[in-house]
Amino acid sequence: MDVKTRTELEAAAFRRLVDHLRERTDVQNLDLMNLAGFCRNCLSRWYREEAAKQGVEIPDPKAREIVYGMPYDEWKTKYQREASAEGKAQFEKSFAAAEQKHKHG
Repeated sequence: MDVKTRTELEAAAFRRLVDHLRERTDVQNLDLMNLAGFCRNCLSRWYREEAAKQGVEIPDPKAREIVYGMPYDEWKTKYQREASAEGKAQFEKSFAAAEQKHKHG
């Protein structure tokens, strides 16, 4: 597979992922973090960081809007729910484990 085709396929897969996350507003970022180790905010940060590597400056709010399909504050107002105590505890446990891994790995 040539580089151009690979890049086009990767871009298409990224767009499908973003569309899927936009449709699944019932899935909270904390749920994503606890299950997959990343969330919409991570994805927007990765997008912004990769743009910077190409010399393209994208402010954080704009990168989040690209992923969320609307300003982040609007998404939070419409869709974000208070995290459960269980979800928060799971996140803290996962975060602590990840921190340990980075210190020793």
